[in-house]
Amino acid sequence: MQQSRLKIGEVARRTGLTRRALRYYEQLGLLGPAERLTGGHRVYSRDDLLRLYRICLLRQLGTPLSQIRSALDHPVESLETAVTRQLGDLDERLAALARLREKVAQVDLTVRSGATVSDQDLLALLDGMSDLDRGVRRRLTLLVYEDLEAAHDFLVTVFGLGRGPLTYDEAGRCVHGVIVAGDGLVWLHPTSTEAHLASPRSLGAATHCMAVFVDDVDAHYERVMAAGALIECPPRDMDYGVREYDVRDNEGGLWSFMTELDDDGGDIDE
Repeated sequence: MQQSRLKIGEVARRTGLTRRALRYYEQLGLLGPAERLTGGHRVYSRDDLLRLYRICLLRQLGTPLSQIRSALDHPVESLETAVTRQLGDLDERLAALARLREKVAQVDLTVRSGATVSDQDLLALLDGMSDLDRGVRRRLTLLVYEDLEAAHDFLVTVFGLGRGPLTYDEAGRCVHGVIVAGDGLVWLHPTSTEAHLASPRSLGAATHCMAVFVDDVDAHYERVMAAGALIECPPRDMDYGVREYDVRDNEGGLWSFMTELDDDGGDIDE
């Protein structure tokens, strides 16, 4: 192999990208079509490698994938924008760290003096930690349904999600539900005219798509199909590294269940 050409496995090792990601970038037009040797092996030039380093840098600096191509065509302006944004983020984080250090130092002095740390000091310390984390502590998903009990039962019995509690008001109406989806919770919320919250059933269209990873997407698909759910698309391998299928819940909400594909790549590295 010529010194100026690198096979896909070597490029993946040097950039930290998967071979699947390299092919996906090629499909998006971020890279030109890879040259192929006899036998179909992908090979990349040194210029391709430098371009990939720039893509990785822009991604690390927070540039959305949809803006990468434009950024590559205007490298000076895009890099200046990305670096300026990242610098601002770092300055904010450093300022938050400085504020937090002052609060921790104050508590440390109090403890060393043998005095009791006040509730006010502890709350100030807690506020500082929240400030450092930008106030984001946990994420929840909220889905809207006309019939919470029926939706709750469907998601558990058909999709196999974890059963959480249902909450009722004094009149006996179900006003809240909880579903466990792997490492996250899904809250079920009733429709509300005042809050402009509607179910896909009443809209005639889904306004969300929930994506859930499962151990075996084909086995999950067979169980859900046997239960009579409306399948939008059967399992298929996607360019972004998952095998997935799409299905509707009992009120028309769109769900994608998926499993990560092994990155065997189909290319030989040697």
